[in-house]
Amino acid sequence: MAYPQINPADPGEEGVRALILAQLEYGRAASPPEDAHALEPEALGGPGVALFAAREGEAVLAIGALVRLDDEHGELKAMHTIAAARGRGLGRAMLARLLAEARRRGYRRVSLETGAMAAFAPARALYESAGFVPCPPFADYVASANSVYLSLPIVP
Repeated sequence: MAYPQINPADPGEEGVRALILAQLEYGRAASPPEDAHALEPEALGGPGVALFAAREGEAVLAIGALVRLDDEHGELKAMHTIAAARGRGLGRAMLARLLAEARRRGYRRVSLETGAMAAFAPARALYESAGFVPCPPFADYVASANSVYLSLPIVP
């Protein structure tokens, strides 16, 4: 089986939209409403957003987005892999693709917010293994016991 391709995606495409909605459902089930910070599909098609999907044939297996915060800072959003494809390295491959996009855009830092709950432990482990370190809340986030903020300096 060939390794899935990771390419730019349209949030309006049926399979991509379905995975975005699954990611929203997953996050909202594990987070209190005030700490559910995932973006709706329409927001992932907005200016400054680079959305990617990993596919095998027509099947969308994973998504991830990079959102511009300013000229030197981007935020990772919408990282999600379907349950049947977990454990195959898709999350790590998507993260690498998003960090390559951050470098291409000239960002000096990439940050993210994820849940502090057990449901988000695999995501935190992935980010920490890639060198992300704890940081204070950024952008419009506020400190919360339910959120973990991580950041990674980008070397050009």
